Amino acid sequence: MPKIKTNSGAKKRFTLTGSGKIKRKHAYKSHILTKKSKKQKRRLTHTTLVDKADRENVKLLLRLK
Repeated sequence: MPKIKTNSGAKKRFTLTGSGKIKRKHAYKSHILTKKSKKQKRRLTHTTLVDKADRENVKLLLRLK
């Protein structure tokens, strides 16, 4: 039986933590930054964890399940 491929877009966007949680970056930080406040841009810089509602879908894309 052939191996199942990992989704290429997902493997570039998500990383696993040591405890098995999934890290992601915030959206809206790539372009049109002049109209966004310094505070907003600073808050979008940090990484966060994938929400519980989306965790199963991301795990399927990364073939962790």
